[in-house]
Amino acid sequence: MKKTQYSEIRWGILGVGNVCEIKSAPAMQLVHGSKIVAVMRRNGEKAKDYAQRHHISKWYSDARDLINDPDVNAIYIATPPLAHLELCKLAAEAGKPVYVEKPMARTFAECQQMISICNQMNVPLYVAYYRRRLPHFMKIKEILEQGLIGEVRTVHINLKQAISPELVAGSEENWRVIPEIAGGGYFFDLASHQLDLLDFFFGPITRAKGFASNQAKSYEAEDIVVGSFLFENGVYGTGNWCFSIAEEDTIDQIEIFGSKGKISFETFGKGEFLLEISGKKAENFSFELPKHIQQPLIETIVGDLLGTNTCPSTGSSAARTNWVMDQLTKIEVT
Repeated sequence: MKKTQYSEIRWGILGVGNVCEIKSAPAMQLVHGSKIVAVMRRNGEKAKDYAQRHHISKWYSDARDLINDPDVNAIYIATPPLAHLELCKLAAEAGKPVYVEKPMARTFAECQQMISICNQMNVPLYVAYYRRRLPHFMKIKEILEQGLIGEVRTVHINLKQAISPELVAGSEENWRVIPEIAGGGYFFDLASHQLDLLDFFFGPITRAKGFASNQAKSYEAEDIVVGSFLFENGVYGTGNWCFSIAEEDTIDQIEIFGSKGKISFETFGKGEFLLEISGKKAENFSFELPKHIQQPLIETIVGDLLGTNTCPSTGSSAARTNWVMDQLTKIEVT
């Protein structure tokens, strides 16, 4: 068992917006050894409302007040990416572990700064790439490691959505397509999950090149990205992301091809995937997903801090995804 200074994780949450209603924060109240003691939002009335509805005793309208609350010993940053670096620095300087929403930051350079300050202050840093602990993706990883589709040759991402993707959670402000807030457009919000998942399956991407453009001119950010990438283990990949197609043509598909078969799945769909092995009948796998989708990952974070588990999604792993996204969008086509 790891040595740990914690007997209980007492969360303070910065930015209790939509993601905190069902996906993440409620799980912190359910995981053994974990509870929420304070929440914060710049709009104090909304922070108070969230606290009252979720039976949390303290609420703040200033991030520093929550971070410096002595009852809080871990910080969850659930704001848009614009604030991640600054809030991470404040939390690390206060000596409190950080759990930050994805994407980790707007750029790889910001990720590096977050990692640096957390290392300096000896503070753990985790990122909400929760698909690393969903049951169907863990099963895919197991199948890959067992070699059931042989040696993996190539992987292809195909994500095409309408101008207002149904995959994106609603919010009061569509900050996801404002580059100075989000780092880019829907690509940064959605493709980050896909690229991190492939990092989970195959390890780091070491080379990547792509092209990005704004075709529909519906907002400032890029709405199409195409690219190719190479993993450290020799697997090749391609991606095609477009966010301005017709509603009836939407698609969310990743295909992994090996020397003996392939695996097909949706990143944002149900807990299902299709396994096709040469010479055998295709097999559908289906898993029930948790009500609070981040709960399995949060369990590993709490366990990591308590010394009973290891979290698979850290600042180091998440920063790699930001590096790939930077590379794929580096060349802008006008």
